[in-house]
Amino acid sequence: MKLNSIFRALGMSKQSFHQRLDRHLLSLEEQEQLLVVVRQVRADHPRMSSRQMYRLIKPAHMGRDRFEAFCFENGFKVSIKPAYHRTTNSHGVHRFDNLLESTELTYVNQIWVSDITYYRIGEKFYYLTFILDLYSRVIVGYSISESLDTKSTTIPALKMATRMRAVPEGLIIHSDGGGQYYCKEWLKLTSAHKMRNSMCESVYENAHAERLNGIIKNDYLEGYDPKDYHQLRMSMTKAVRKYNNEKPHGALRNVSPAEFENQLKVA
Repeated sequence: MKLNSIFRALGMSKQSFHQRLDRHLLSLEEQEQLLVVVRQVRADHPRMSSRQMYRLIKPAHMGRDRFEAFCFENGFKVSIKPAYHRTTNSHGVHRFDNLLESTELTYVNQIWVSDITYYRIGEKFYYLTFILDLYSRVIVGYSISESLDTKSTTIPALKMATRMRAVPEGLIIHSDGGGQYYCKEWLKLTSAHKMRNSMCESVYENAHAERLNGIIKNDYLEGYDPKDYHQLRMSMTKAVRKYNNEKPHGALRNVSPAEFENQLKVA
């Protein structure tokens, strides 16, 4: 009854109130998704202005003035040191504890780490999502998309990973806390597989995922030189296969991630 009185005082129905709340939460998710790209563009172009970034990224649901204000609010003024650590804001954003700090890494399918990066072909931005087994360094899931929304990035990557691997109860899925990692669709999927969500406070706490981004983009895709989305998809498939099965990894006794896992099975 008290809530109904509040709705009447606000001059709106319960349904319209929840619709407005859902739109607000969706807007927050979109902002967090966009921060992923803004952070990476600024890291690649330290002196690029917010207006230039707007022209480069061309965000679908944000005008130029709002985008510039959004960048300033999150510490991306050229005149000051960019706040690279600021990957999320605290305005209604749900965060999970960093479970990696209290977990000893001892086996495969214990911890998966994930990140989203961009790949540019001409004036077009594409988005690459990876999920990496932290123990064996095998890429267990990935996606390529033209959009930053969750259904195009993290969801297909995680669905691929769960199709390819047995998921033990309690597996930790760790990220930098972007909007794609706390939205309803993502949490529904991780809950269905009884995963534990983990987030870091700083991008530097997700170093393995960040390093993988650079390896795939610089060591593979740049050499393959895809010209369009179709070629990028084929190049990604090839890059992941080569990385998993052929690239020696210093932290894995100089064998490939797939060979390292095979040795564990034999042992």
